[in-house]
Amino acid sequence: MLNRKTLLTLFTFVVALTTAIQAADKRPNILFIFTDDHASHSIGAYGSKINKTPNFDRIANGGMLFENCFCTNSICGPSRAVIQTGKYSHINGFLTNGNKFDGTQQTFPKLLKKAGYETAVIGKWHLGEHMAPQGYSYSEVLVGQGPYYNPPMLRDVNGDGERERIKYTGYTTDIITDLALEWLKNSRDEEKPFMLMYQHKAPHREWAPGPGYFHMYDDVDIPEPDNLFDDYSTRGRAAHEQDMSISKTMTARDLKLTPPPYLNEEQLKVWNAAYEPKNEAFRKANLKGDDLIRWKYQRYIKDYLRCIASVDDNIGRVLDYLDESGLAKDTVVIYSSDQGFYLGDHGWFDKRFMYEESYRQPLMVRWPGVTKKGSRDKHLVSNVDFAETFLEIAGVSIPDDMQGYSLVPLLKGKAPADWRKSHYYQYYEFLNDRRTAHMVRRHYGARTDRYKLMHFYNIDEWELFDLEADPLEMTNIYNEPQYKGLVKELKAEIKRLQKELDVPDDTGSVEANPPSLKLKANPPRRRKPKPKQQPKKS
Repeated sequence: MLNRKTLLTLFTFVVALTTAIQAADKRPNILFIFTDDHASHSIGAYGSKINKTPNFDRIANGGMLFENCFCTNSICGPSRAVIQTGKYSHINGFLTNGNKFDGTQQTFPKLLKKAGYETAVIGKWHLGEHMAPQGYSYSEVLVGQGPYYNPPMLRDVNGDGERERIKYTGYTTDIITDLALEWLKNSRDEEKPFMLMYQHKAPHREWAPGPGYFHMYDDVDIPEPDNLFDDYSTRGRAAHEQDMSISKTMTARDLKLTPPPYLNEEQLKVWNAAYEPKNEAFRKANLKGDDLIRWKYQRYIKDYLRCIASVDDNIGRVLDYLDESGLAKDTVVIYSSDQGFYLGDHGWFDKRFMYEESYRQPLMVRWPGVTKKGSRDKHLVSNVDFAETFLEIAGVSIPDDMQGYSLVPLLKGKAPADWRKSHYYQYYEFLNDRRTAHMVRRHYGARTDRYKLMHFYNIDEWELFDLEADPLEMTNIYNEPQYKGLVKELKAEIKRLQKELDVPDDTGSVEANPPSLKLKANPPRRRKPKPKQQPKKS
């Protein structure tokens, strides 16, 4: 028989071994915070000159800010599909808004769930309602774009595809945060590491602020971008033919001259009390020309920044909970947006073009104990890298068919010698027979650390920019003779990337002068009237 001393020694050894195994198996939680259309130049940590974002900055100050993160296709749904799959749009099948995401394909949440992670997505999904989000233990997502107030949401409690529709009352940014905190506090399996995608609608068009932010910035003028009155000289047809200008495209609802249709009676009363005095002053002013454009810019940018302020405050709520609960030390916090956005730059709002303001994404990562606080990285990175990064953080093998790079080496302060030297982009949402949102021509291009070459391939127009000498991309130097060798080099690089990424040739997909250019703007969408309920039979 074993004596007491031997038993005690054996017990101590077993406990120590078990503790060591548990410690070795301790995988970090992943909190992915995501917004829609958030321009990096409206984040304090990125040097914003127009607003302050203390809680976004907490993430950057506690970890790494990526200075050169770029999307593969600057539009909401396609960017989200790239993140789910780690593959470009032409591979994952989601090229334009309105497509339906094939949820049966391989995605990073499926791989994390299989590896033992508790996975959840809460907030904006925007990949279709034809099926519940796949690979998630729990999902509760907006229907389509979702409204800024009183959102209906689809909840899949067990991740089995069985959904219930729930209508909430309140401001959507607050509601999404409430739901995320509820899941973190009460609904997840605490024995497992988690991966939560906490995804906001804001600051997407039409930039409807929450009631606590209506008067923010009322007493200040927001600085205008230097190229608010860009005339697009040296740029081609695409820049001239777009339909996303502050001067011509913005609607009465964008400008809050009419209230949103989804407000309840109490919300509408508060809304009108805030906006109608301002609107009355605008009507009396009877502005014209540049003065009218300047007024529209101020109305737009203030509402946009008000939406961001609400998101910033709500992110603060979540970061505070991580700190208070002790989860912060074991949780990788990642912030990004589906793409950037024009904040009056080139006289525009929206995205889609490969010009810097909408091509660039914010990306900040806080990984306690791994990533140096307050660090910055200049490598060319992309949303096609996110899935691979999540997987490596979790210790899960990265499938060979994913097309990006894991950012983990960069987060650890390394500089891999074989990192990409150029990044490929392609945009598809432009059609022959009907107008598409904002009428931006199909194009592809490649960006290096200094130069960008873009090709609007259905009209065979090229644009080349020296981003060091011309960071605002005001001067197309494609036809200048001294850049002939560079053009040849960049065209060869585009062909190399297209071959590497298996990009099919889309040339000729739309006519150079399609009927859609002559069509009037599509009529606004109208809600279908609810069918009258039939009286119940007795």
